[in-house]
Amino acid sequence: MDSVQVETTTPLTLEIPQISLPPTALSPTSRIPKDAIRTSLKASTADSVLAAVYSLGTGGILLSNFLVELGASPVVFGMLCSIPMLVNLIQPLGAYLSERSTSRFQYSLRTHGIGRLLWLALVIGIVGVSLEVINTHQLVILTLLIVLFSNLLGGLGTASWLSWVAMIVPRRLRGRYFGTRNSAANLTNLVCVPMAGLAVSHWYGGTLQGYGVVLLISIVLGIAGLGCQYFQVDMNPRSQNTYYGNSTQISEIQPEVRKDESSEVVQSIHPPQNQLTHSVWKNSNFLRFLLYFSFWNLAVNLSSPFFNLYMLDTLDLDVSYVTIYNSLQAGATLLMLILWGKLADKIGNRPILICIGILVAATPLLWLGIGANHLDIWLWLPLLHILAGGTWAAIDLCSNNIQLAIAPIKNQSIYFAIAAAVAGGSGALGATIGSFIVQFAQFGGLVGLFALSSLFRLAALLPLVFVKEPERG
Repeated sequence: MDSVQVETTTPLTLEIPQISLPPTALSPTSRIPKDAIRTSLKASTADSVLAAVYSLGTGGILLSNFLVELGASPVVFGMLCSIPMLVNLIQPLGAYLSERSTSRFQYSLRTHGIGRLLWLALVIGIVGVSLEVINTHQLVILTLLIVLFSNLLGGLGTASWLSWVAMIVPRRLRGRYFGTRNSAANLTNLVCVPMAGLAVSHWYGGTLQGYGVVLLISIVLGIAGLGCQYFQVDMNPRSQNTYYGNSTQISEIQPEVRKDESSEVVQSIHPPQNQLTHSVWKNSNFLRFLLYFSFWNLAVNLSSPFFNLYMLDTLDLDVSYVTIYNSLQAGATLLMLILWGKLADKIGNRPILICIGILVAATPLLWLGIGANHLDIWLWLPLLHILAGGTWAAIDLCSNNIQLAIAPIKNQSIYFAIAAAVAGGSGALGATIGSFIVQFAQFGGLVGLFALSSLFRLAALLPLVFVKEPERG
């Protein structure tokens, strides 16, 4: 909603080579062949497409509508949004565990794989409600528990995955590649979200059973997406941490090789001189980014969990309408992502974050006065979603890119984990505060919440002015 992603000479369709053995985890001092980089980027793009299908079934508008059908309260919606952010507090532990592993791919399977399989319990729960084995209140509790534990496992693996991709994607192509990758995911949402919404609302057995079918398909494709990671060049985190630096790209590092007595090729790691090791808490630029990132997430999540609730509950719109709006948002994101990616490579990420951030800060005010009349339903709500899609494409892409640029290579996943933990905790706090404001009308309800969120978003941009983007000054 108001939120929740390379250009090569070959097309971005996934071409799977014939591989008989699992990929070997490489040292970050190895030079990755160009063909291996292309294959990895295509595999990661395919993963993003399948992960988008998984996400539309396990979150977003379909899960919100599912809880509305179960009669969940606004506090439940606040928890639904705050849990995925709050569990980011576990990311530093996940980063620590991942750095002790020897394969990014295997670590991803153990975390994200199990986390995605947990959603099968909700499918069983929906069957249980249909058979009257459990009631809807118990199903709401089960849903929240699955959201909690699946996101805990995802939180353990997110920093490792981001560090893995950061080492594969050449720095000069990050804006364009992530723009293309996110565009593929948003194209998937553009096509699949309205189809899923129609399937749920018109399922002959009712909306609950319809959601169960869509959820099952999403889980299967989500597991298939993890299989695509098999074709990405694997990384050995222990080797990565022997290299000190914050700007050298893996594909640009030349290894020095020698042969031992058994004639096996061994790589000698020679870190460049004059590279300084910076403690996380002594990195003032990173701390300034953390300050911005935490306040921004708090301000955004004061209101973002409740736009779907406003349309589904207050305006009493059918879920098929809301999925169409979400598709319009995905379409706008799709059109703008590649443009934002190229612009970010040209002028940097910080100027875009500041300028577009001001527009995003004003967006909640545009929801004030929206009603259930035909003009709002057929004109203003679609326009609001198109605006959100175009602006959040820039925010999400550039936030990711500037974080990749600021974090040094040594213990990189630790930096990503700390950023996610701080932002997750503040975002969860914002969603919790927002849920209580909505619950108690004397504090202003949704109207007051939207106005408060807009003010906080604008104030959150101030620390970003003092953040220095590497290679940009």
